[in-house]
Amino acid sequence: MTSAEIRDPSAAIQAALQRGDRGGALRLLAEAEAAAPQDKALKMQRAMIRRAMGDLTGAIEALDDALQIDPYDFVALLSKAALMERTAGERAATAIYRNAILIAPPEEDLPPPLRAPLARAREVVAKTRQALEDHLIRETAAVKADISGEARRRFEESVGVFSGRLKVYHHEPLLLHYPRLPAIPFYDRSHFPWLEELEAATGDIVAELNGALAAAKDDFAPYIAYPKGVPVNQWGELNHSPRWSSLFLWKDGTRMDEVCRLCPKTAALLDRLPLAVLPGYGPTAMFSALEAHTHIPPHTGSTNVRLLTHLPLILPGPARFRVGNEERQWKMGEAWVFDDSIEHEAWNDADELRVILIIDVWNPMLEPEERALVAKLLAARKAFYEAGV
Repeated sequence: MTSAEIRDPSAAIQAALQRGDRGGALRLLAEAEAAAPQDKALKMQRAMIRRAMGDLTGAIEALDDALQIDPYDFVALLSKAALMERTAGERAATAIYRNAILIAPPEEDLPPPLRAPLARAREVVAKTRQALEDHLIRETAAVKADISGEARRRFEESVGVFSGRLKVYHHEPLLLHYPRLPAIPFYDRSHFPWLEELEAATGDIVAELNGALAAAKDDFAPYIAYPKGVPVNQWGELNHSPRWSSLFLWKDGTRMDEVCRLCPKTAALLDRLPLAVLPGYGPTAMFSALEAHTHIPPHTGSTNVRLLTHLPLILPGPARFRVGNEERQWKMGEAWVFDDSIEHEAWNDADELRVILIIDVWNPMLEPEERALVAKLLAARKAFYEAGV
């Protein structure tokens, strides 16, 4: 060994490897690790040599030593998963691959040699996830045959979540989270006996909408309108854009008398519905217009004490809506009620304008006394900030 190699163990190790002396390199590594037990690079080098020698178990042990020092080392995790796949199969490697994927750097920062291994990680995770879900579906098919309706939908979503294909969505209100209310994407119609009356009025509402479009088209204003200096986040494309516009019949608890005058039958119908009366905040009722081939990005609403009702009015072609893990197509004459404090998004896939009626209604899980209490709570908050003290 040269004097330089004595001063620099890594040089001696490299020299041994260049001579093909892997055993000697491992002995030198052991001495270096004894002197510097927290040197992660030495553990990674040991793993590389063990793998080159065909000792995959030893390579995994070396990677475990490196991960004990730094559990979030992407290369070590990816390498360990690849070795686990070779020694124990795809399913054994899946959890490690999944952890590596979670901490993977952005694609533009990923070194080229790691792109193929990361692609393999994603392939194995997706394949195992699908195989697990297929297995769960087969094993529960006989029992599932005995349930239907909302219970079946809950169970089917649980399988998707259990397998890892679907994510769990919670209430994420921007203003008020009211505890112990169920996070239900689309509520069952049985909670809203007035939906039939609303749907039956579709023709009258469409006629009044068309009149409003003719008489007050310029009053349809961009729904997203952030002032200068405010972060727009996902709304950059739609901020102050007519691609998503609205005409309000009620706005933040105030009746828009001029619009209601243009749409008297619609306004009268709204007066008969259980609108979420939250002075200063609600109800809100509006015609929501989305231009052709426009996407409303994922977002959440203000509170889970009220739900949103959608009634399609102009539907020139396919238009989709997602709440949590459930995606639906709008259909003329069919309304639905959903919890907009759960992440949701919309697409108008048609070549022409799509318009729906959106109405705030109370969450049916709230008792009447709670409605009054929540209204007072929000009013108190508003007064607190308006006082400016």
